Amino acid sequence: MNTQAITIEATIDAPVETVWTCFTEPAHITQWNFASDDWHCPSAENDLRVGGRCKTRMEAKDGSFGFDLEYVYDAVEPMALLAYRLMDGRNVRTTFAPMEGRTHVVTVFDPEGLHSLEQQREGWGQILKSFKRHAEAQRG
Repeated sequence: MNTQAITIEATIDAPVETVWTCFTEPAHITQWNFASDDWHCPSAENDLRVGGRCKTRMEAKDGSFGFDLEYVYDAVEPMALLAYRLMDGRNVRTTFAPMEGRTHVVTVFDPEGLHSLEQQREGWGQILKSFKRHAEAQRG
């Protein structure tokens, strides 16, 4: 397995409180947690505490493929940091930095061994773009 961590980031035109809520509440997660319009996230559960689990379901809209993504939180600092471990042992760390009414989000994750680093960067990056669109639509 390649151990080179991958970093993706985006600046969201919304305050950190809105960004945090959209990133962590299941009703919001189901609205953005997919990489393209032909996929969706029909369910999400999130026990937002150290040792808590998050489980999301991602599926192709045509029903041809789907999978569960599940992880356990190692660190939860509200509106600042989420660190978690995927069920295959890989680590993910997302930080939220307020910037004058906007929020800079950075995710660093351990790659898996099946897809190229570029494919993983692109896939996770597309999900972050979907998140950005959703969070910016929620700002009030």
